[in-house]
Amino acid sequence: MLRNLVSRTLFRLLREMERLNRRYSLQGDRPFFNPDDFPWTREIAKHTAAIQQELDALLPQVQRLPNFQDISPDQTMLTTDAGWKTFFFAGYGVESESNRKRCPRTAQAIDLIPGMTTACFSILAPGKELPVHRGPYNGVLRYHLGLRIPASDDTCAIRVDGIQRSWAEGEALVFDDTYQHEAWNRTPHWRIVLFVDFLRPLPLVPRWLNNGMVAIIRATPFVRVAARNQARWEATFYG
Repeated sequence: MLRNLVSRTLFRLLREMERLNRRYSLQGDRPFFNPDDFPWTREIAKHTAAIQQELDALLPQVQRLPNFQDISPDQTMLTTDAGWKTFFFAGYGVESESNRKRCPRTAQAIDLIPGMTTACFSILAPGKELPVHRGPYNGVLRYHLGLRIPASDDTCAIRVDGIQRSWAEGEALVFDDTYQHEAWNRTPHWRIVLFVDFLRPLPLVPRWLNNGMVAIIRATPFVRVAARNQARWEATFYG
């Protein structure tokens, strides 16, 4: 009973905060954003070759990397097979020191991102499709840097609020994942991006409130369970 009450209260609080974030968002409220509105994206792009090199050294072990739902069980609504792999560097305040040491130049690059809350390699297997869904909270925006992109056309793309875009290696997409969105890789090759959530730019008072909301999210079972699962996977992978 108490858990249900807490969940309902948190849900209402999230939705009120989302309305506030959309009203005061410094870059507006839209599905996709111009990456040039975030100058750091140009700096991260300069690190693409170094990140790709570390990624390529990891890929011979791709089948040993965790499925996204193995780390975050809530993702079972999107995927239950081995088609969406991940390699986490950070998630809502929990950092993977082992993974950062494995890919130090990638770690250095993501440390340049203001307000970074989550960072990982997001790896879609050949033929994998993610159904329409929405993210949990719009106090963060999502950034993708294309790393290994088998095609930049209809066979490998993302659609957010009805707007379709494709990735390209070394180029950025920035979007609000609380708009309904889907992604697919209908090619015979892996599609891999650097996947980052970062705090939505807001004026001072809304920014304080948003920081408080993110702190609450860090304390939820959603994050605690994922952190435990990540630690268990690392113990096996690096053991």
